[in-house]
Amino acid sequence: MEREYEAHLYDTHCHLDASEFDLDRDRVIERARHAGVRAILIPAVEVDNFERVRDLAHGLPEGFYAIGIHPMYVDRARDDDLERVRAFVADHLDDPKLVAIGEIGLDFFVQAIASGAARNRQIFFYRQQLEFARQVSLPVLLHVRKSQDELLKWLRREGSPGGIAHAFNGSHQQAQQFIEQGFALGIGGAMTFTRALQIRRLAREFDLSHLVLETDAPDMSPAWLARSQRNEPAEVAEIARALAALRDCDVETVLEKTSATARRVVRRLSLMGSAL
Repeated sequence: MEREYEAHLYDTHCHLDASEFDLDRDRVIERARHAGVRAILIPAVEVDNFERVRDLAHGLPEGFYAIGIHPMYVDRARDDDLERVRAFVADHLDDPKLVAIGEIGLDFFVQAIASGAARNRQIFFYRQQLEFARQVSLPVLLHVRKSQDELLKWLRREGSPGGIAHAFNGSHQQAQQFIEQGFALGIGGAMTFTRALQIRRLAREFDLSHLVLETDAPDMSPAWLARSQRNEPAEVAEIARALAALRDCDVETVLEKTSATARRVVRRLSLMGSAL
């Protein structure tokens, strides 16, 4: 059965629940299907959208979801929201469309949340969710922005559940360390900009068995969209072609290898047939 979908497009990170899609979400989904997108992984960012991402995933044959508290939302989260994460996952752990804990991680790029108590609060939420992911044997979708070494430190100390390092933009050495911890690197619109030298180098040099495709829609629009233009999951098709061109290989190879990588690091995607 796996041969039926192994070479299809997977968008491993798409905020399809975002308000930017409220007026035309059905048309966005149809365009994604027309582009060949076979799976769309929708991560939560806070407890208030847990039910929303679950409902969306269950309303789509290609929909899957993750539950977690994003580092840029911990400032408005309560400590007992972590218990709500645990309770929600416990209630839905048998749901084949629940495939990961995420989006979690650390963001040290935004200065207002990169130091002092705000930084410590991010680390607290990250560590708690990381430990929980290990307990329930789910991978994580990691938000990685100017925080690679701190994320790696706790992966080593707490033990890594593996998953996807979303929108990765670190050094070659840091990338290798995430891979050694069981992560694939998320490759999206940023890779399509010729000035993104580091990301393009990583996308070219690492084997496709360590890369997955993503859009981060409605954000992180690729180079062919205007900066203010909304991104959407259908764009993952052109991202795949751009990656193939960068690596000087055929797009079918990119689709086959990256979808196999996604199923390896997000293991429940291997059960797609039973979830559809």
